[in-house]
Amino acid sequence: MASAQIQTLLRFLSQDVKVPLATAMGKTLELQKANLITIEQISKANLEILEGIFNDKKIAKQVLNAAKRISKKRGASDDTKSSPQKRNKSSKPLKKDSTPFEIESSLSLPSTAVNEDELSGTVVVTNRAPLVLAFAVCVLKYTMPEQPLSSRLSLAQAVVSANSRTKAASLGLEEGNSAEQEGWGEGHPIVKVLGRDIRVLKRWDYDPNEGKPPIETKTEDQSENTQDKQNQMPPLWGVDLEALRGKDSNHNTGRHQTTDNTLSIFRPESARSYLYRAFSKPAEEGKTAPKKKSVASIEDEKEECLGRILSAIDMVCQSWVPKLDQAELDRRAWSWYIRVRPDVQSGVQGWGEKGQVKLSDILALRRGI
Repeated sequence: MASAQIQTLLRFLSQDVKVPLATAMGKTLELQKANLITIEQISKANLEILEGIFNDKKIAKQVLNAAKRISKKRGASDDTKSSPQKRNKSSKPLKKDSTPFEIESSLSLPSTAVNEDELSGTVVVTNRAPLVLAFAVCVLKYTMPEQPLSSRLSLAQAVVSANSRTKAASLGLEEGNSAEQEGWGEGHPIVKVLGRDIRVLKRWDYDPNEGKPPIETKTEDQSENTQDKQNQMPPLWGVDLEALRGKDSNHNTGRHQTTDNTLSIFRPESARSYLYRAFSKPAEEGKTAPKKKSVASIEDEKEECLGRILSAIDMVCQSWVPKLDQAELDRRAWSWYIRVRPDVQSGVQGWGEKGQVKLSDILALRRGI
């Protein structure tokens, strides 16, 4: 079985079916022996065969149902394949009473349908901060798979902000202690993202699947999912400590605030918007006075570039998931970013002038570091 097929199967079992990664790795070979290599093949499999492989009737049903669900979605996607990026892009403002599922859907990020050869030949122009953001968002999908997209965007933006503050201090452009050094956020939990400690707020009352249209109603599956949720970290917000310090100095509201309304957090909408604006194609050499592009054309180009760079990083993560645990994957991700970041003069806000990033360099990270 090809490496890409193994990665797809592992991702399906660990993320869509919620099978522990160690178990998923052990069952991949058994699925191969049963000639169940693709999700489509699994969706058409006999339930008894799956029960024999997983030795558990409930898990076998979950595997079969998840495969059917994904195959059905892919079939619907193929019917409207003419403009994949535009389907992901949310252009309408959300209603005040939008459900969590609608909110998460509105934050979806673009992907690309190009083959690996074309992806490898792609060069994008960006600066360092959004590239860190892109790496963090992708890596969090594997190091904290229970986190919804809104949380991953918030946590990723927290990493970018912390790195920017550190860089500014090293250049002498920020004086005094940071909010973290002064004790702001003390008492809030800490998670590691790209090796950096991030203060977080737990969103106990948030269920990202609330409002999701029911596809199949299976009592056994629901009880299984409920048990999974009890063992998982709840959705998180990345806490904006610098903004919190500024808010307190203006309003004297105190350090230990615990609600979304009073605590400064990194908003996922801002992080997503930043990603959509941050990547573009390099200027074509040898051309003078290029024809001015429309705003819509520029936005489409940026979206395509973002989709390609996210896909390249995701392919790297998938290749390492079978070999690294979550903590080690997070640790190595920062070194991957260092190897491919644009070679520019460092500044503060955007971490310097823009430079080129070759997606072939990103894809090469699958061969080891």
